[in-house]
Amino acid sequence: QVQLAESGGGSVQPGGSLRLSCEGSGNIFSLYFIAWYRQPPGKEREMVAGISSGGTPRYSDSVKGRFTISRDNAKNTVFLQMNSLKPEDTAVYYCNARWTDHNIWGQGTQVTVSS
Repeated sequence: QVQLAESGGGSVQPGGSLRLSCEGSGNIFSLYFIAWYRQPPGKEREMVAGISSGGTPRYSDSVKGRFTISRDNAKNTVFLQMNSLKPEDTAVYYCNARWTDHNIWGQGTQVTVSS
């Protein structure tokens, strides 16, 4: 079973960019479907992007065209490139890994978009 560690969050002005990283431990990371979720203040957690073990991405409508998810299995890392950030993207972003009955969460990283 993998463990996950997110990094790359921070504060940025509207229109700016950030790149989040999710690094996993273990030698079966490549088998996992990896997704990025976010939870804005006072709201429920939602999935914004996911990527299969084979590299097929999917996105929520709210981020399609602005966010790009990718993975480097050799480095056990999944990236979320976030461009054209908006204030409504402000949230804690979590990395999630799923494979068979494994459902693993990272600790989260804060993203704040504000002028």
